[in-house]
Amino acid sequence: MADKKQASKKKTSKQEAGPQASRPYMPGYGVPKDKKGLLPWSHVSERMNEAMHYWVSTVDPEGRPHSTPVDGLWIDDRLYFGGSPKTRRSRNLAENPAMCINLGNALDVVILHGEAHELSAPDSALVARLIEASNKKYGYAPRPEDFGKGGVYVFRPRKVLAWKQFPKDATRWHFEDGD
Repeated sequence: MADKKQASKKKTSKQEAGPQASRPYMPGYGVPKDKKGLLPWSHVSERMNEAMHYWVSTVDPEGRPHSTPVDGLWIDDRLYFGGSPKTRRSRNLAENPAMCINLGNALDVVILHGEAHELSAPDSALVARLIEASNKKYGYAPRPEDFGKGGVYVFRPRKVLAWKQFPKDATRWHFEDGD
């Protein structure tokens, strides 16, 4: 009997892609304590992949928040986006890589917390994927030689929150090295 349980656990963990889901801590909002009704990670991936624009929030050196919309590409659980190194967003990220991203929909919420770093010396396979994805999504893309010149960032989530029917399906994901 124990062998069946272990085999079932191994099969389940191999089938589940992405980070493990749990409930967010939101005292007073009626978020269930059990795992019934948690959203799958695929919900976040699909929403991030389909979005045309992303609201990104950074913090300036004085601790003031700054939010702007950006175009971006969701590839392998990372958001790739660009911007002039002279923008407030880029200058903020140079000082503090902490960032929050949301899709701006209060009825189908996706909020990501993590860090963004400038993409330096990306490999040619990644550049090809980014160009292909950008052409498909937006109808344009940077030239291969534009990558590595600066102004392209990669955001890596550490903690993600999402819900469609709050509080019933409120879900939190933590990445292995996240908080």
